[in-house]
Amino acid sequence: MAEIAAVLVAARDEESGIARTVESLRTAFPGAEVIVADDGSRDGTAETAERAGARVLRLPARGKGQALTVAERAAPAGRLLLVDADLEGDLAKLAGAECDLAIAAFADRQGGGFGIAKRAGRMLVRALSGFSPSEPLSGQRALSQAARETCFPLAAGFGCEVRMTIDAVRARLRVSELELPVRHRATGRDAAGFAHRGRQLLDALLACGPTAINHRGLRLPLLGWLVGLRRDPAVAAIAAIGLADDLWSGDERGFRAHLGSRRTTGVLKLVGIPLVGLAASRKLSGALLVGLAANFLNQLDTRPGRALKAYLLAAPFAGAPAGTAVILAPYDLREMAMLGDSGANALGAMLALSSVSKLTERGRWAAIGALAGLTLLGETRSLGESIERTPVLREIDALGRQP
Repeated sequence: MAEIAAVLVAARDEESGIARTVESLRTAFPGAEVIVADDGSRDGTAETAERAGARVLRLPARGKGQALTVAERAAPAGRLLLVDADLEGDLAKLAGAECDLAIAAFADRQGGGFGIAKRAGRMLVRALSGFSPSEPLSGQRALSQAARETCFPLAAGFGCEVRMTIDAVRARLRVSELELPVRHRATGRDAAGFAHRGRQLLDALLACGPTAINHRGLRLPLLGWLVGLRRDPAVAAIAAIGLADDLWSGDERGFRAHLGSRRTTGVLKLVGIPLVGLAASRKLSGALLVGLAANFLNQLDTRPGRALKAYLLAAPFAGAPAGTAVILAPYDLREMAMLGDSGANALGAMLALSSVSKLTERGRWAAIGALAGLTLLGETRSLGESIERTPVLREIDALGRQP
């Protein structure tokens, strides 16, 4: 079995114990680089880890899966060991396991809640891969190079372990669990403990749903479909069409590429969204307005928060509801989730459908002309680059976004 090339540790506010963890890992694996991904700590975790001999990556607080993904990119090629920041115990058997993904199972259970998050994780892995893990949430894992290539980038947050196991099994890699005498700081049956396990459960559920890779190469859950959970059947239908594109789209980009390929999810959107707009508004101008607005918001959705800001700026003028967009904005801006085509298309349609009854016929055609011009601009050059070259738009665009 190949030697461990690097040990990755995701840590947030672990100043009190990170030095002990790093020193232990350096002693156990002298030939491996220990990389600590500091996930937005508010204490001296980063400095303490550096003094203990780790290479530290200082990151904004995004989540465990995102931090480990960035750390993996910085690691040398070869076998990886993933370790929680508060772990104590010998991981030599885990590192030497003859498989692609080895998972440590705790020999002795310490603390914890009622096992709801763990049972849910076990059920998700079994349902989506057929594998029945005893420790679906264990963060102690050894990965071969093949497992690295299959599982990274990891799913976001605390859902990374559940989705990692599913991805490895689906790829027909060798996966096994080893019971080891290791321990870590147990969470109790108090408010903080229940909040942590609730977050584990939510992240695991989201990790098993639709995901996409953002501009930084992070794998995030797509939550834009929530926009479609409204009483408006037209918005729900457009969100569903967008979700189909999120799930099954190919490499085609732009109208010409989709029309050239003919049978793509982009062509489904090009035809389906205006038809939904026509059925909902009973007007040709309404159909065009819905189709163009949905596409325009989708063209903007290339950076965190960009499409949502455009929607929230336009919503008061169109009389469109803002609640869902306000709820999604912090998650999108902090790169914890993405809108995807489902959300961007649905938001654009909401703006258009809300404005159809408020605009005169001339006003609708003026809006159609403006959106058509912006669509043509987006086909010939990047709207994002145009925004970034315009000082005022660049400042608005950057508001609330992580560096």
